[in-house]
Amino acid sequence: MSIADLRKEYTRHGLSESDIDPDPLVHFQRWFDQAIAAGLIEPNAMTLATATPDGRPSARMVLLKGVDNGGFVFFTNYESRKGMELAANPWAALVFYWPELERQVRIEGRVERISAEESDAYFASRPNGSRIGAWASRQSSVIGSRADLEQRVAELEQFYADRTVPRPPFWGGFRVIPDTIEFWQGRPNRLHDRLHYRRNAGRWIIERLSP
Repeated sequence: MSIADLRKEYTRHGLSESDIDPDPLVHFQRWFDQAIAAGLIEPNAMTLATATPDGRPSARMVLLKGVDNGGFVFFTNYESRKGMELAANPWAALVFYWPELERQVRIEGRVERISAEESDAYFASRPNGSRIGAWASRQSSVIGSRADLEQRVAELEQFYADRTVPRPPFWGGFRVIPDTIEFWQGRPNRLHDRLHYRRNAGRWIIERLSP
């Protein structure tokens, strides 16, 4: 079968204006809870797209670690490619795709670092191996070999054998503060439902987009 012949018909649900909450963060939480209840693998996995100041984009999968009234929180090495791009151009896009529910959510907005206290609290909740890993990996930088990385991990495990692993100063959280959020529900014949929220003068405007 050729790639062009791959097709799926979407028939599970519809999405009408009467189904959604006036606050997109409330509606996102509703859909996210349904993704968890459906037993999806890593429902918090999301594509994070960033760009350099001159507009060259890059994208990768990261994990959502919090949703609050301010926005969507994830954690990373601030010196990684995405961290450096966000420092220079603090705007990002997120995409959640839940194929089992025939749904996706698209989010765009400004990005800011969360407080050191919030990053400390999350870092302290991580398994010890993940905390060691944050120190061992200079994310996105070139390394000589896997063995070099594993040697660094072993050295850190020995150093922190009987002490608490602190949060590295180069590691912490970002919050994406949305100004647009789109909820997409697959429908037959590619006539999908797309309900789009955009922030205007402090309130959310809801619009239906053509599929």
